Amino acid sequence: MKFEEEIQQKKFKCECQKATLNLIFTSGWLNNKHKDFFKPYNITNQQYNVLRILRGQHPDSISTSVIKERMLDKNSDVSRIVDRLTLKGWVKKTTCPDDRRLVDVVITDEGLQLLEKMDKSVDQMNCCLGSLTEQEARQLSELLDKVRD
Repeated sequence: MKFEEEIQQKKFKCECQKATLNLIFTSGWLNNKHKDFFKPYNITNQQYNVLRILRGQHPDSISTSVIKERMLDKNSDVSRIVDRLTLKGWVKKTTCPDDRRLVDVVITDEGLQLLEKMDKSVDQMNCCLGSLTEQEARQLSELLDKVRD
């Protein structure tokens, strides 16, 4: 369905306004799809993002401040997310030996197993950009990069 029909609005000040609102609307749509996908795994988008970052570092640990820099959602409360992941047994926290103010985090075997279990389904979920071809998806990504420049 077209964006204008979804929000029941036909007039916009300009195409840039329409594109901006469409981007915000589509972002919310994608976030809702991700929430629904992650629910059966008892995990949030942000928790999944942290686990993926930690898997990329495995077997090395990484500080919470570096995790925050690499998060997709820069407003995430990384300390709280890591605490919840620790309670679930998916990560382990230790005090940094070089700087006791920092906390190092490492993914556990249980966290790695969860991601492995999710990998195939995540690949399918990542293809939720409708009927875009690979070239169109690349072009969309390039245009989004251009918006942020």
